[in-house]
Amino acid sequence: MKTSQEAIPPLTSGRVYTAGFWLMCLSSFLFFMSFNMLLPELPDFLTRLGGAEYKGFIIALFTLTAGLSRPFSGKLADTVGRIPVMVFGSLVCFVCGFFYPWVTTVAGFLGLRLLHGFSTGFKPTGTAAFIADIIPFERRGEAMGLLGVAGSLGMAAGPALGPYITAATSLNTLFYCSSGLALLSLAVQGTMTETLPVPQRQRFSWRLLRLDWDEILEPQVLAPALVTLLCLFPFGAILTIVPDQSRALGLSEAEKGLFYTCYTLSSLLVRLVAGRASDTYGRLPVLRLSTTLLVVSLVLLTLVEHSVPLFLGSAVLFGLATGLNSPTLYAWTVDLSHPERRGRAVATMYIALEVGIGLGALLAGWVYGNVDSNLPYVHALSVGATLLALLYLFWGVKKQPPVVA
Repeated sequence: MKTSQEAIPPLTSGRVYTAGFWLMCLSSFLFFMSFNMLLPELPDFLTRLGGAEYKGFIIALFTLTAGLSRPFSGKLADTVGRIPVMVFGSLVCFVCGFFYPWVTTVAGFLGLRLLHGFSTGFKPTGTAAFIADIIPFERRGEAMGLLGVAGSLGMAAGPALGPYITAATSLNTLFYCSSGLALLSLAVQGTMTETLPVPQRQRFSWRLLRLDWDEILEPQVLAPALVTLLCLFPFGAILTIVPDQSRALGLSEAEKGLFYTCYTLSSLLVRLVAGRASDTYGRLPVLRLSTTLLVVSLVLLTLVEHSVPLFLGSAVLFGLATGLNSPTLYAWTVDLSHPERRGRAVATMYIALEVGIGLGALLAGWVYGNVDSNLPYVHALSVGATLLALLYLFWGVKKQPPVVA
């Protein structure tokens, strides 16, 4: 791992997107592909272990440890460095993927899901702080959009390839492929240069894991954190029930990932076309539009019944909404954060993200209860969460000036 003697200022070479930026995008692609390729297969895997009633815990436990670890990853990113935090996250993903084939009990599976969550508690926190360090304010929304394209490509390729790998080989092969991709992500990070300024850097010590209250949540970014929580609630619900909803609609085992593929490809399209939208028109106007689209897509999901085209059409609209929403929330969070507390600010947003996804997954599993006729009620719950976000964006947000650095 290389380290510089000084912090690298943005645009030292006159280019906005340097080799370091594109390497980070590649690392994110591999990382997100690694654990997302397991998602279509995990509900059936848990059922075969005898834990069908615990499907909601597949996502909820993963996000629980991810959320709990965010304050630590945020503080470490601001003290030890961005790259060590990312390396730890990828390393956890590599180890967990390798051990799934050895799980034989429901308790063992749920324990491994808890451990696996540390990967997303660390890697994306360091990534977002690293990108914010090397991209200037006026291109921040565009850069977060491009980073999101890389992650979304991984999220699309993973669930699409996972069922095919399993059908062509075995479930154990899928787990080992997931582990291998995490290892590749780790290798890419080893080529990058640390961006945390030298005066801020410290050697790791256990005392850094002691947190004061202001190191857990960054007050300056509570507004984007609240919107993130409410808008990510539907994602947790969808991750939990879409494999079962796909089956109920008559899609084959190999087609269980179609919803994820349609959602992610449409998200990619809008990120490429409208990556600079929030840089041009402002964060709040774009968030109001994207959240409105999110509400509409979820309303359509409640009306799916037996229509596969409407199901996949809802996925496309959901992807368009999140493609606008996600990079804007990232950029808004970084706008409001002080450079010396950037890791903590990003961690606060991610805590909200994990809480939203975890609550969505838990409540979805409870409301669904393995009864297909309950599926519309799960989506109706998500409609309620996103409507609250929309109301807050129109009438609850107080205007705050960005911290330009």
